[in-house]
Amino acid sequence: MSNEKVVTRFPPSPTGYLHIGGARTALFNWLFSKKRGGKFILRIEDTDEQRSSDEATRAILESMEWLGLSWDEGPYFQSRRYDIYNEVIDRLISNGEAYHCHCSQEDLEKQRQSAKEKGLKPKYDGTCRDLGLGPAPGSVVRLKTPLSGITQFTDLVKGTIRFDNKELDDLIVRRSNGSPTYHLAVVADDISLGMTYVIRGDDHVNNTPRQMFIYKALGEPVPKYAHLPMILGPNKTRLSKRHGAMSVLAYRDMGYLPHALLNALARLGWSYGDQEKFSMEEMVEKFSLESVGKAAGVFSAEKLLDLNAWYIRESSDEFLSERLTPFLERKGFKNLDQEKVKRVSSILKVRSKTLVEMAEGAHFCLAEEITYEKKGDDKFLKPSVVGLFEDLNNRLAAIPEFNQEAIEKLFVDFLEEKEIKLRKLAQPLRVALTGKTASPGIFEVMEVLGREKVVERIRKAVVHIKNKMQDE
Repeated sequence: MSNEKVVTRFPPSPTGYLHIGGARTALFNWLFSKKRGGKFILRIEDTDEQRSSDEATRAILESMEWLGLSWDEGPYFQSRRYDIYNEVIDRLISNGEAYHCHCSQEDLEKQRQSAKEKGLKPKYDGTCRDLGLGPAPGSVVRLKTPLSGITQFTDLVKGTIRFDNKELDDLIVRRSNGSPTYHLAVVADDISLGMTYVIRGDDHVNNTPRQMFIYKALGEPVPKYAHLPMILGPNKTRLSKRHGAMSVLAYRDMGYLPHALLNALARLGWSYGDQEKFSMEEMVEKFSLESVGKAAGVFSAEKLLDLNAWYIRESSDEFLSERLTPFLERKGFKNLDQEKVKRVSSILKVRSKTLVEMAEGAHFCLAEEITYEKKGDDKFLKPSVVGLFEDLNNRLAAIPEFNQEAIEKLFVDFLEEKEIKLRKLAQPLRVALTGKTASPGIFEVMEVLGREKVVERIRKAVVHIKNKMQDE
């Protein structure tokens, strides 16, 4: 098994952005190929000219890159591979496995009505199948589907799946405008790219026998199939935007880390014992199609948020500062001091669930000026703290080292001398230094801000309180 050649693919259509379901399919293909030392190919299925767009293509590529799902070959674009498809269609015609069909839309509608009246399934009745017709304006090319028997395959997730060939009609492989159909293009691509495994959503199960017919008509080996279970929302219905069916780039812009999203996606339909959190190396090492369940996976936005908070807490300050910088720039901060961003990341990561939250929390540290929340201003910036602030500020300006340890020691001595508790001073100071009533620990805040900024903000708070006193 280990010597088996493994080639997988992810073939999104650029008719919209990459969403959760597609990203999960891409991840499982990527994990499977990495685990087996195989090849992972990216193919863009852009033959629907009306609905495909360059913007969607760019967004898909950007999503894959952000997730870190690098591809070994591609991206191949179906719109540039028509020569390959036409060669395959011509091959099918020449070996008698496909034929030109001249039936008009009116003819087809009559056939459908006739079948309905007889209580039969409305499908093409094979009128042109054995007539040996050539091409003509408006004609199509159809595949000769087996008229009887059973087509079955062993799905690597679902087990044995069987289809009665009588239920299927002669599939169109070339449309009247000369373009190949979806099934033909997919099979032609999978053959030319050497695909050995097709891992996709279970909405494709019914496409499988049709595609198998094309492989067999061409005398080509059929790949192994694995159809992944659906993803449902928390209420066990089809995943909607309300429940998290947003694009990958939307999650990026909401401040999620790619690894958190990948971890959440990996657990949708796949499990490894009771383990919930996986590094990428662990995912590759432990992933198997045998461990993919048949039941639909339930996506939980709350679980994803918890995972994201965990990964933020566990990330290095350097990694977080790099990820946080674009969010700070979006808030208007330019020419950022990366060391300062690193320091603020270190104190905010234990209390932030997203990078957006972190960027909001970092405002007090990076902004030149802060504004006081009205509630905190009214409750804590009072005349009773003016003397304490002024005395404390003089001492803070004078201590030799301005780090957490030295600041904490100064506070112990100061509070003992003044015979007050820390809580009497901590909240007024927090508002003075950050503008808010909630922040990381006051000593951490002061160290990150630095002596100059701390002294300046306490001085401004004193002026602010005195001005309020004059206005009263």
